[in-house]
Amino acid sequence: MSTTPAWQPHLETSTELLDPAPVAALAALLDDGLPTPCPGDALPPLWHWVALPRWAASGALGPDGHPRRGSFLPPVELPRRMFAGGEIRFHAPLLVGGTVRREAEVVSVTEKNGRSGALVVVDVQIRLFGDTGELAIEESQNLIYREAAPAPARAAQPPRAEDTVPGSPLHRSSDNAWDLRTDPALLARFSAATANAHRIHYDWPYATGVEGYPGLVVHGPLQAIALAEIHRLMDGAPVRELRHRGRAPLFCGQRARLLATEVPDGVALELFGPGGESAGPNATVDLTTD
Repeated sequence: MSTTPAWQPHLETSTELLDPAPVAALAALLDDGLPTPCPGDALPPLWHWVALPRWAASGALGPDGHPRRGSFLPPVELPRRMFAGGEIRFHAPLLVGGTVRREAEVVSVTEKNGRSGALVVVDVQIRLFGDTGELAIEESQNLIYREAAPAPARAAQPPRAEDTVPGSPLHRSSDNAWDLRTDPALLARFSAATANAHRIHYDWPYATGVEGYPGLVVHGPLQAIALAEIHRLMDGAPVRELRHRGRAPLFCGQRARLLATEVPDGVALELFGPGGESAGPNATVDLTTD
């Protein structure tokens, strides 16, 4: 990792409105039949990722669409960024329409060597306080930066027309299983709702030609929210702790299967991509419930 001597981790604080508009946007995007949370309602688990979007100035964006590093996040030069996972503790509800005080800081920066080469792991700690000043959410986020992928040997094939038609993303297939369908409109809408301008999610020439992916990448937070949402759709118990992990990329148009399994003290949620269960989960969410 190359950093400038001037960069130091620091605490960022802000006071923000938990705006009903992005909450309604996520409800419309999921289109799963559950009521849209209204002002005064408790925010569902993980919805704070959408309800408190943080828009960077256009001039502050780097070539990949992310804000340039070196201010809050360290100036890591490795180009590929992944939202790898994290843990969240829910102490009290956040209410739609309320005021939220946000505290965030980088707590560690670790250089490693993995199977794909050099990488840097950045751990971020976030605390959200509700209207009364009570701590509502404690969150740790794990960001991974990797080296660039080799240039693709041949151009990626465009997606099939039937895989680009917009539609409702979640469909129940059995008592504990759901199908997740993604399309370019869904990814673009989620990028807009979360103020995420990372080009791998909506810019097909960039995702395939520059970063070497076979298609648009489905957001890790979208996969985690979809998994947490099926717990709500199954009338699950209130969530006290949540651990989420991205294990393999999912690409736009690939069908995915979501499974919920009861375990001691909670629920294990798994997302399997086109390789099926034999290939292992692409993403997991583990819930500790009341």
